[in-house]
Formats: sequence, structure tokens, C-alpha cells
Amino acid sequence: MKLLISIFLWATVFSAHSVNARQKPSNMERVYQDLTTYFHKQAKNNDVAGSSLAVVRDGELIFHQTYGVANVISKKPIDKNTIFHWASITKTITGIAIMQLQERGLLSLDDPVTKYIPELRQVHNEYGSMDEITIRHLMSHSAGFRNPTWPWGGFKDWHPHEPQHWEQLVAMFPYTDIQFKPGTKWIYSNLGIIFLGRIIELTTQDDYEYYIHKNILTPLKMYRSYFDGAPYHLKSDLAHSYYLQENGSYKEARFDLNTGITVSNGGLNAPVDDMMKYINFLLGNAHADAYKFVLKKSSLEKMFSPQIAISSDGSDAPENAGGQQMGLSFFVGELNQTKLIGHSGNQNGFISHIYLAPEYNTGYAIVFNSTNNSRKVDRNILSYLLEKEFLYYPDSN
Repeated sequence: MKLLISIFLWATVFSAHSVNARQKPSNMERVYQDLTTYFHKQAKNNDVAGSSLAVVRDGELIFHQTYGVANVISKKPIDKNTIFHWASITKTITGIAIMQLQERGLLSLDDPVTKYIPELRQVHNEYGSMDEITIRHLMSHSAGFRNPTWPWGGFKDWHPHEPQHWEQLVAMFPYTDIQFKPGTKWIYSNLGIIFLGRIIELTTQDDYEYYIHKNILTPLKMYRSYFDGAPYHLKSDLAHSYYLQENGSYKEARFDLNTGITVSNGGLNAPVDDMMKYINFLLGNAHADAYKFVLKKSSLEKMFSPQIAISSDGSDAPENAGGQQMGLSFFVGELNQTKLIGHSGNQNGFISHIYLAPEYNTGYAIVFNSTNNSRKVDRNILSYLLEKEFLYYPDSN
């Protein structure tokens, strides 16, 4: 799984954008029509198989459009019920679970990871003791662990998608090293997030998936969201996923996959409607009980607070990463005095992005079931929304 962080392209792409003269258009319906036309044109011109784009403002869904097909063979269209795989956006939910456990007094972000996973003392660390690596380091990708979960291939049809069992990871610890002094720099690490999932299981005595369902998905009324293989009653709504090949054809990927022990790193599946509930929660617009039973707003604010700068030489860092920050499980950026928060995902033919503009109580998600040019579409949609000041309109009337 690799990170897609188009959020870090803002500063160079939109440097000419002005935020000082924001006026609501006189005809919002025309604005929505124009966005729909642009979205469909971008998807078509870039050979996207299927996609969905939705925007919430002030707690309300103000825009939702789909494009293309969920299944290239049957031509079943993407619709409001289509379920996508959200890949690394799962990491943000894992982070929320860790913050829950801190609120409940079951752990501290500054606890050493070895307090919960003593096996990690087998990892080679030339920079000091493994006991110095904290939960906070894992959440901010500053612990020094490598990016890949597994240090070799796994791309043949008969290979498991990822290691399926904890013991497989532990067996690799003596062959794993810390790549820099923890807390001094940033390198995106799938491996570190899996350790957070393990801490959740050891602390609560629940399987990761069960804990998240009980404590996050159900309280947020994300009733059609799940992890790994689709429940039988939702299989028909699951989008297939594809790799776009050089000849322009689509090759089907593993769209109904089992992420195994890596589930806390990238196992979430959900329809866009459920993800809008999640974005509304992040923006502070969920029902009051969400901030009582899921996470306090003050804890969310801590997650959105910068912890460490994104280094341009870090693994999976894009070219223009300089000046952007890593929060606690969220990426934080600023463009022309506007704070932007987000995360992305890329796995087995699915590409996904969520963006928040808290100052304007607005957020959106865009997700694709095919790779390659989908990254370009995401960047262009973000550019369009900012240039047209779509994120800044005070209401949808």
C-alpha cells in the first residue's frame, strides 16, 4: 500500500488563489452543474473506470455525483449504494481508536510501544533503545520504521495480499531496523500503524474489527461499513477494482480482499454516504453523543495539530512535500491562510481521498475503483474546488 497525498501539492499549484474576496454565487444550481460537468469530463478524459465525489457543508450533504461503472464486465453503474475500499484512510480510524483509549485512561500517547509489544525489542536500533519509541511516534510516522509491511514481493495471484497473522510479523523483527532516530524526521510507515492496531487489541481484548465496529462505526451510524471481505448481503454493492494497462484496457484487481494482520492499516470498506458521516464527525457536525461516546472534540483538535514536518526525502513523500505537517494520523496543510486536513489511500486498484476545510465547515471525499490517471483527476478536482471557491461558499441556497 502506498500513500497518495495530493494534499501536499496545494502550495505550488494554487499559489495565485486569493481567499480575501469570497462571495456566494447567485445561482448555486449552476455551480453544482458546472462541477458535475467538470468531474465527469476529468474522469472520462483520464480513463477512470468509476468514481464518486461528495461534499458536506455545515453538516449537510450538498453535492454527490458518480461516474462510470462498478463492474467493467456487467456495466453496473456506480451509484449511492456502491461500496469502495478506502485503504489507508483506515489509518485515521485507527488513530481515533488510540485517542479513545487515552481518553478512557487505558494508555498514554507517550507510553513506550514496548510496554504493549515487548517483542519489538528484537528490532535492530542503532540510535538507542526500542523502549524510547512511543505511541505518538507511530501516529506521526516518526518512529523510524520502514514503509512496507513485508520487505519483498507478494504480487502473484496465489500470494496472500499481506501477512495474515501476527506471528509472521514477529518472525521478521530480528531482520527489521530503525532507519533514523525516532522523533527527528518523518517516513510514512504502514508497519507502524499495524503496531497501533495490535495495541488496540491487547488493551481492549477485542479483535481490531470488532472494537472499531462497537466504538466508532456503530455510534457514527456507519451501518454499511465493514472490514475485509464483504458480508454476503453487501457483496452486490461492492465495486470491483482495476489497473489501467498501457493498451487502455482494465485488468481486474483483488477487489474483495482480506488484509489480514494489516487491517488497521488499510482494511476499511464503505459507501460514500457513510464516509460523509465520518467527515461530518471530524468537522464537529455529528450528533452530540458522538463526542461523548466516540471522541471529544478537544481530542480531535489534538489529532489535527502538527507534530512533525513532512520531509521531502521521506519514503513516499511527493515532490512538493516541503512545508507540510504530519498530525496524529492526519496530514495538515495550509494554503493562503486556509487550513486543510486530509488523508489518502491506494490499494489493489482503489484510490481514495478525504479533505477537510474546518474554517469553512466543509469537507469532501473522492474515490476511484481504478488506478493510474485517478491521481491526476484528484489533483484537478482539488484545484477546481479551490479556484472556484467551492469550499468557501457560506451555504447552498
